[in-house]
Amino acid sequence: MKQIIRGGRLLDIGRHAAEPADLLVEGDTIREIGPPGMAAPGDAATLDAAGRLLMPGLVNAHTHGHNNLAKSLGDRWTLELLLNAAPWITGHRTLEDKYLSTLIGAVELIRKGCTAAYDLSFELPAPTEEGLEAAGRAYADAGMRAVVAPMMADRTFHRALPGLLDALPADLRREAESVSLPPFEAGLSAWERARAAWPFDRDRVRLALAPTIPHHCSEAFLRAAHRMAAEHEVGFHTHLAESKAQALAGMELYGMTQTAWLDSLGVLDPRFTAAHAVWLDRDDMRRLADAGAAVAHNPGSNARLGNGLAAARALLDAGVRVGIGTDACTCSDNLNMFEAMRIASMVSRVQELDYERWLATEEILDLATRGSAGVLGFDDEIGAIEPGRKADIVFLDLAHVNYVPLNDPVVQIVHGEDGTGVESVMIGGRMVLAGRRMATVDEEKLARDAADAAERLAAVNADARATAERLESAVGRYGLARSREDYHIERHARCTT
Repeated sequence: MKQIIRGGRLLDIGRHAAEPADLLVEGDTIREIGPPGMAAPGDAATLDAAGRLLMPGLVNAHTHGHNNLAKSLGDRWTLELLLNAAPWITGHRTLEDKYLSTLIGAVELIRKGCTAAYDLSFELPAPTEEGLEAAGRAYADAGMRAVVAPMMADRTFHRALPGLLDALPADLRREAESVSLPPFEAGLSAWERARAAWPFDRDRVRLALAPTIPHHCSEAFLRAAHRMAAEHEVGFHTHLAESKAQALAGMELYGMTQTAWLDSLGVLDPRFTAAHAVWLDRDDMRRLADAGAAVAHNPGSNARLGNGLAAARALLDAGVRVGIGTDACTCSDNLNMFEAMRIASMVSRVQELDYERWLATEEILDLATRGSAGVLGFDDEIGAIEPGRKADIVFLDLAHVNYVPLNDPVVQIVHGEDGTGVESVMIGGRMVLAGRRMATVDEEKLARDAADAAERLAAVNADARATAERLESAVGRYGLARSREDYHIERHARCTT
């Protein structure tokens, strides 16, 4: 199928401009870009983009599809309190729940201009072939690109953090100690079976591996997961130094930072992605850069959970590849990449006195498109509107108040767009959102199914919620005490009077 997109204005990120241009799309690929009225094959269908600003689809470098049914269940949660709550906010999921939760996220992402995502899915107690297939099917049905990476661990949260079990009252300690996870080989075997039987087009939906947090994983597990990622040439994605408690845990457990420890294990390489990377020092950044590794920068989640401000400018200065992510609906409450970009911009401005070191809007938009595409492993396929790349295009309504008047489209997208200006979204040459209506998903049914599932899951997870709430005070005090300890860098912003 051939399509000629006429009448639109094509975003030029580097020039902060949007000049009229026509695009020829053949199948799922952009074949030619030319001036208005350029010649097109006689069999090409015409798509009228008059009054539309054409930008590359945003790419989410880090999210969690399983958490969409648990959207906004907590308020003043730290990361440790969120992890403490995980068994009840994600427990007792059926296969249909896993599909539904991921589909909710895919619809939100598309509606807010995102065409691809790195999804760290989660199943209790370990990933299953069927669960991974359900997540992949949700993205395929919605028409999105995705990398589905199951989170795995062989240590429970309460055992992984040094001193946390000892900080619990005796009765709660016994309760926490009674929980265990299956051997890591079970999760890796399930992943291997899912990979072998994967029914989806791997140009659109593919698998990766996600050992969840380094100190939640044994050395043997990390080495085995890295070998598997290398063997199958897939990504290896983990949460690294997200909170101060985690950074301190690295020093206590390994006598070095978590990044240095991972480097000593040989798992840092171009397939490696570190989500968050808040509590990294300059040596950590150098290690990641030397290995060709990447960071998924999640500024909204980092602020929401009180983890601190990641040093994105320093990461870029060190030569680390960086993409931008939203994280999950349980710790950023939406999957809005426009908001993630705006927060990334604002965070850089409160970290640096020198305004010339603030992240410029063209840098931010490049990180959320080309940068994140590289994190997902779609380096030369998506992230830009260029001949030879996939036709993943967001159509912004220039009549929307966000662009009235149109002065600087790059600044307006990063600082002024909130998702409401998205009129249509094309992924691989197919309109998955057209005229603000999803073409691939029945959203009314989606809403009904989500309401039913949320009500049922609240009931079946009531006991697990009660247990987590009994643990909450002790876990919260532990995290607070750790945040007050000295560390050799500082990533919290504190006001004094």
